[in-house]
Amino acid sequence: MKAIYKIAFLVCVSAVATSCFDKSRPNYQYFPNMYEAVPYETYSESSAFRNGKEGQLPAEGSIPRGFSPYEYENTEEGYELAKANLKSPLDSTEVDMGKGAELYTIYCAICHGDKGDGKGNLAKREKFLGIPNYKERDITEGSVFHVETYGKNNMGSHANQLTQKERWQVAHYVMKLRSEL
Repeated sequence: MKAIYKIAFLVCVSAVATSCFDKSRPNYQYFPNMYEAVPYETYSESSAFRNGKEGQLPAEGSIPRGFSPYEYENTEEGYELAKANLKSPLDSTEVDMGKGAELYTIYCAICHGDKGDGKGNLAKREKFLGIPNYKERDITEGSVFHVETYGKNNMGSHANQLTQKERWQVAHYVMKLRSEL
């Protein structure tokens, strides 16, 4: 008889427990912000700033951390000034010819060739004509960096693909290739 009471008691408890559970309203959550963060849109309008937008714009004349501005213009005069005056900010310990060779192979060798002779795959297939041989050109590391930054003639800018340091690495490698031709 005691077993029947125990079974009946368990059935009643389970019936009460399942009838109280509501899937549309789960149990209480302690510290719900830990599970469901309050989203803040970074560039949304906010009442925290005057006119709702003041805190969203960078200060006038500010530059991003780690970025150094490039003073030479995208003109022929800017190219000549860069060629004559621009020197690499990398010292000998920062120049990594292996990294420069890797980047050159990825971005430059398709046109300029692995040796810098202007006989890359696109030149061989006559997709682009007139790709210069580095030996025939009067170039400096400054002029190479300038052309990588802005592009020249058929060559487009590589400023979006390469950081300033990477462009200097490639410029050093191009000068090495020129000396080997």
